[in-house]
Amino acid sequence: MTPALKAGPDARDQDWSPGAPALTRRIQRLIQRIRDFDRRRPLVWDLLLTGFFVTAALIDYGEGGWQTIAHNANLPGWLVCSMSLGLSVPLLWRRRHPLPVLTALSLVALANSLTGAVLQAALLQLFPLFNIALRLPIRTLWWAAALVMGPYVAGAIRFPPDGWDEQVVPGIWAVGLVALLGIAVRTRRDYTEALVDRARRLQAERDQQAQLAAAAERTRIAREMHDIIGHNLSVITGLADGGRYAAAKSPERAVQALDAISTTSRTALTELRRVLGVLREDAPPPAELTPQPTLTDLDQLMDGVRAAGLPVHMTVRRHPDAVPPGPGQQLTVYRVVQEALTNTLKHAGPDATAEVDVTYTPHAVTATVTDTSSRTPYPSPEGRGITGMRERTALYDGTLEAGARPTGGWRIHLHLPRNEDPEP
Repeated sequence: MTPALKAGPDARDQDWSPGAPALTRRIQRLIQRIRDFDRRRPLVWDLLLTGFFVTAALIDYGEGGWQTIAHNANLPGWLVCSMSLGLSVPLLWRRRHPLPVLTALSLVALANSLTGAVLQAALLQLFPLFNIALRLPIRTLWWAAALVMGPYVAGAIRFPPDGWDEQVVPGIWAVGLVALLGIAVRTRRDYTEALVDRARRLQAERDQQAQLAAAAERTRIAREMHDIIGHNLSVITGLADGGRYAAAKSPERAVQALDAISTTSRTALTELRRVLGVLREDAPPPAELTPQPTLTDLDQLMDGVRAAGLPVHMTVRRHPDAVPPGPGQQLTVYRVVQEALTNTLKHAGPDATAEVDVTYTPHAVTATVTDTSSRTPYPSPEGRGITGMRERTALYDGTLEAGARPTGGWRIHLHLPRNEDPEP
C-alpha cells in the first residue's frame, strides 16, 4: 500500500523510494537532513561555507602560495589580501543576491587578472554562477557567463604568452560545466516539486471523491430508511386503528390485527438493521445478506397494505417480447409503489381504495398508482417521500408524475426506460 502523503510543504520530505536498497535510503535520509537543516537555518550554512573559503584564501595569501603561479610576484601584500577577501567574503550573500555578488566578484577578479596575481580564489565566481543557473531565468546565464569570462580574457590579453590555453579555455569549460550542473539540479528540483504537487492534488481529489461517495451513500441510506420506516409505520397504524374498532365487537379480529402488527414490526426491524449495518465502522462478522425487494415481492406488499385496511387491486401487464428489468430498476419500481401506497394509507382517509398498474414493454417499465381519496390535495404533497421517489427515478433517467386527479384522489405515474443498471 502506498504510504499516505502529508499535507502542506512537508510533503516533499516523504520517502519516495521505499523499494531502494538500504544504503541508498540512508544516503537519501542524510541528504534530506542536511536540506532540512539548511531550510531551517540557511545563515549557518552560508557562514560555514564562506568562513571556509575566507580561511583558505587567507592561508594562500599568508604562506605566499599565490606567488608560485603569479605573473607578477612583487605585488604589495595589502593588495593581495584585499583581493583575497574581495573574492571570498561576498559568498555570504550568493543565494539571496547571486547576480550582484557575481558582479562584485568579477570586478575583483578583473583586478586580479590585470595585476598578474592570478589568485586561485577567482574560481569562487563559479558559486554565484551555479546559484544563478539554479534560481534565476535561464537568459540571465548569458550575462553571468560573460561576467565570469571577462577577467580570463583580460588576463590573456594582459599576459599573452600561453594565456589563452592556460586561462580562457579552462575557464570556458568550468563555466559550461557549472551552468549545466545548475540547470540539471534545477530541472530535477522542478520535476520533483511537480510530482509532489501532483501527488497532493491526487490525494485531495481522492479525499473529495470519498466524501462525495459517503454523502451519496448517506442519501441512499436515508431514502431506504424513510421508505422502510414510513411504510411499515403506516401499516402498523392502520392495523392498530382497525384492531381498536374490532376489539369491542370481534376480539378474534383484534387478535389477528395484533399478530399482524407484531409481524410487521419484526419485518421493519430486520430491514432497518440491514440498512444500518453498513454504517458500522468495525467490520461485522460474516452474515447472511437479505436480498433487496424485487417486483416478485409486490404481492406480499399488497397483502400487507390490505391487512392495514386499504383495499388495493394490482394489475400486471407484460409484453410478449419484454424481458425482466434489472435489479436496480425493480427496486425503484417497488419503492415507488410502496411509497405511493404509504401516502394513501396516511392521507387518503378511511374510505379510500387504490389501484396499482405495472406494465412491462421491450423499451420501458411503467407503474401507475391511483387512489380514490376524498382529500385533494394531500398535506405536503412535495414532502420527503415524493422527493425520494424523484431521486430514485432520476438514477435511471426516468420520469415521475405526481399530482391530484381532477375527479378526486391522487395519481403517481412512473416511467423507466429499459437501460442497464448504473454503477453503484
